[in-house]
Amino acid sequence: MGNKQKPLSIALLALGLLSLIVALALDFTGSDSVFRGELLVIGAIIFLGGLYLYPTQKHHKKIINFIFLFPLLFCFAVTVVIPFGLGLFYSTTDWNGIRMTQFVGLKNYAAMFTEVSFLWSLILTVLFVIINMIAVNVIGLALAVLCTSNIKFVDFFRAAYFIPNLIGGIVLGYIWQFVFNNVVLSWTLKYFDYNSSMLSKYNTAFLAIVVVYIWQYAGYIMMIYITGLTTVPTDVVEAASIDGATAVQTFFKIKFPMIASTITICTFLTLQSAFKQFDVNMALTNGTGSVTFMDQYLTNGSQMLALNIYNTAITKNNYAMGQAKAVLFFIILSIVSIIQVRVSNKREVEM
Repeated sequence: MGNKQKPLSIALLALGLLSLIVALALDFTGSDSVFRGELLVIGAIIFLGGLYLYPTQKHHKKIINFIFLFPLLFCFAVTVVIPFGLGLFYSTTDWNGIRMTQFVGLKNYAAMFTEVSFLWSLILTVLFVIINMIAVNVIGLALAVLCTSNIKFVDFFRAAYFIPNLIGGIVLGYIWQFVFNNVVLSWTLKYFDYNSSMLSKYNTAFLAIVVVYIWQYAGYIMMIYITGLTTVPTDVVEAASIDGATAVQTFFKIKFPMIASTITICTFLTLQSAFKQFDVNMALTNGTGSVTFMDQYLTNGSQMLALNIYNTAITKNNYAMGQAKAVLFFIILSIVSIIQVRVSNKREVEM
């Protein structure tokens, strides 16, 4: 039976693999064929059928495990791995979003570092990340301490602090745009004779984005810190209290070191989220605000890196350059994240 199944299995594997390759080739060449998706799915099913029928006793369990994992792996490959590989390739061409005409090598990467607006967005993003990593974690931890104390209506406070994180970034940006353009403007005009909105100047607009981001994200980080604080053994805290430790001493000498792993997770999440800030930036300011940088006058003084990449690709229709910036963005984010996790893990051991 095994010898009879083997030719059929190999034929199905070859046919499925061929179908997958043809579907990916049609997509890569920009073909308008409507059968690309169907061909991709059918090829995957045929390939799995051939794999299942392959006559082997030794590795059959591994094959079954792979078949069950395949839908997740397939989706991950189609939506992440393959697009990332294509993006790397397109960043070295003159791709216009539809087709490419020539290979330009590292020309796009060299050109981006001569673009003053890109360098300004990069500096602004780094500053934004530093400020928010500190502010969000400090405020989130303070709220977590408050919400794990014996105050009344603690569940209400937890829900109230977390709710802003449930609001979409675009909606949140437009809500706060109304606040800054009307409520805050009226207040500053009345008390400080400041007759322009915070969003009209790059420095105050940047401050507005920071405020909105903290307001949205601190509640989410608070919930993670609450989880960490509730895992601290109560008998250790009680023993410290019996020994005469104050609440402040108990927190910094006992609770804080024992939630080191939670701090690592929260700083990592804050770092990732702040670096990728896009929706609030676009909805709140859309990068507006004039600034002079490197002897050049820029009109996008509050534009951060993700929005700069979007505008390069979509607004300016320069998809190849936008893709090159996105690749650099990925490299920077990966390196910074790895360094942050390594440093945090080292601190965990020391604490």
